[in-house]
Amino acid sequence: MESEFFGHKKGAFTGAVADRDGFFQAADGGTLFLDEVGDLPLPMQVKLLRAIQEKRVRPVGSTSEVPVDVRIISATHRHLADEVKSGAFRQDLYYRLNVIELRMPALRELQDDIPRLAAAMLARHANDARALRLSPQAEAALQAYRFPGNVRELENILERAVALAGGDEIGVDDLQLPADSANPSAADQGAGMDGLPLPERLEAIERKAILEALEQARYNQTAAAKLLGISFRALRYRIQRLGIKQELDAKP
Repeated sequence: MESEFFGHKKGAFTGAVADRDGFFQAADGGTLFLDEVGDLPLPMQVKLLRAIQEKRVRPVGSTSEVPVDVRIISATHRHLADEVKSGAFRQDLYYRLNVIELRMPALRELQDDIPRLAAAMLARHANDARALRLSPQAEAALQAYRFPGNVRELENILERAVALAGGDEIGVDDLQLPADSANPSAADQGAGMDGLPLPERLEAIERKAILEALEQARYNQTAAAKLLGISFRALRYRIQRLGIKQELDAKP
């Protein structure tokens, strides 16, 4: 890992048959993206911190350092503040990296974007003979799904659906979503709705969850959106789509 980051000199270890630059040298004068930085082992965290602070790296097997000027962008699925408390991530490196933090919302918080993301992914799988689209019911099912695997899971679901779809339209059955995918407690909320088609059942579950959240938040839509784990814009869209707005307008 040290060789990948900082390079090595010929003969530094078995297999080092020539001098080789590392990521920092390759990115000199530009930007280096470190994905899943929270998974770095502690010894590498020490070396990364030094490289960032000193703006110099020492290739493996070298007796001299190389100056580098690199902008660092890092990403992680871990909550680094908690990792610092547990001792799994160095506090000094955390503060060195955490200059500007951008939180990427989970896909379940971006339901309004799912149709556009799905359309773009399906376009990548299209060919001259076959361009697939989601049926309205399939689109609604995807928007109701929680996506524990985020965008990668969406892409996997669509790739499978493309292979299973018999025509030009992807239906709910082609998605093969888990039976309780609409909501973690969908089985409880769906009691008494066995005779309804899936789209109507999903809408009923969604409507019930929104009304309960609104009542709990005393009809403050911002607070209700937080309870539901979605954005205010996403909640407002659902209130309009499910016809809940008329009920709210009728309230004294």
